Amino acid sequence: QVQLVESGGGLVQAGDSLRLSCSASGRSAKYATMGWFRQAPGKEREFVGFISWNGGSVIYADSVKGRFTISRDTDQNIMSLEMTSLKPEDTAVYYCAAELARPGPSPGAAEFGSWGQGTQVTVSS
Repeated sequence: QVQLVESGGGLVQAGDSLRLSCSASGRSAKYATMGWFRQAPGKEREFVGFISWNGGSVIYADSVKGRFTISRDTDQNIMSLEMTSLKPEDTAVYYCAAELARPGPSPGAAEFGSWGQGTQVTVSS
């Protein structure tokens, strides 16, 4: 099991940038694929992107490709999500997730076994 703690959410205006972080701990943290999901009110949890255990592979959802960047400090087990050109439709609770087994290219939430508590991102127009 991997323990995850997100930080960095907040209220920004459309076009602004924001950085989220996720700190992972636990014996398996170093070897886990880590990902980001988001959930807007009344909607299902949506895949944003994930990064492999060594940072060598990063996959993004089409909705964020070119605007969001996922990176990982493998020594400290901290994953970051750099969000630029934010839009009101990016408003959601953002969740960090981890899984030892490599997920598919467009994974659902069920493919990740460990979750953080979530952090709110609100983008005003």
